[in-house]
Amino acid sequence: MTETDYLIQRALRTIDIEHRAIGALMTRIDDSFAQACALILACKGRVVVLGMGKSGLIGRKIAATLSSTGSPAMFVHPGEASHGDLGMITDKDVVIAISYSGTASEILTLMPILKRKGIPIISLTGNKESLLATVADVHLDGSVEEEACPLGLAPTTSTTVVLVLGDALAMALMEARGFTPEEFAFSHPGGKLGRRLLLKVKDVMHSGDAIPKVSPDTLLSDALLEVSRKGLGMTTVIDAAGTLCGVFTDGDLRRTLDSGKDIHKTYIHEVMSAKNKKIQENALATEAVLMMQETSVYTLLVVDAAQTLSGVIRMHDLLQANVV
Repeated sequence: MTETDYLIQRALRTIDIEHRAIGALMTRIDDSFAQACALILACKGRVVVLGMGKSGLIGRKIAATLSSTGSPAMFVHPGEASHGDLGMITDKDVVIAISYSGTASEILTLMPILKRKGIPIISLTGNKESLLATVADVHLDGSVEEEACPLGLAPTTSTTVVLVLGDALAMALMEARGFTPEEFAFSHPGGKLGRRLLLKVKDVMHSGDAIPKVSPDTLLSDALLEVSRKGLGMTTVIDAAGTLCGVFTDGDLRRTLDSGKDIHKTYIHEVMSAKNKKIQENALATEAVLMMQETSVYTLLVVDAAQTLSGVIRMHDLLQANVV
């Protein structure tokens, strides 16, 4: 066996062990899981996640996932909690305590105080007979048959199963709360997903003096100067009453030149496109992307509630805004 084959086999072994452990976990999602969800849904404060070592790292991820999906949560280090940080946990909170063995002393030290304050405790362990499992109000079974570590020492399969359990909690709670994409976006304003869900057409469009405008009786040669000045590859055609008559784009210019028309003798109303695609200024920017993709038109006119022209938006603008 070559070294490459050996390494691939080791990787596949790890994936297989963890895959089977997750499959086994599915048989243990029962009333206890529903009770844990009920405790969190009834919580008036935050979900406080506790965990030491690798369990603590997984706990931080679980807290972050809960927070971003409608269940405010935070991670508290059990060791620091014994030296003052316990004051961060209130009687309105719910605690998720993670310890695969169920015997982490730093966590067990906190249990009497948490119980005295009447704080609901959800334990997540690999040993349902452990002290942590028995003192908790609800126990979630994260046990595994074997770690993927060939020495059976490094937390691998067990941390994967706990992470999956945490995701299962977060997703069940998210749907139970009716958490919307817009609410998710408000928790992620700096990311691409947030921009896709929050950014509106009016936030990206060109408006005011940036909109190319010519009158219907403008010579094509003069209209091209306006196209060049504004740099959008098109111009709108507006009559004296302020009514939108049409648009003239790069595509219209190619068709005009192919027909042999003299740009110095042709008026814009003769060659403009009277039909044009419009989108509401309050529409999501992603709706503009979809409309452009479906119609193969990469410049849209933007109108307000009164159907009055308020801007122009291009696919290039959406790309620059990192919406696409």
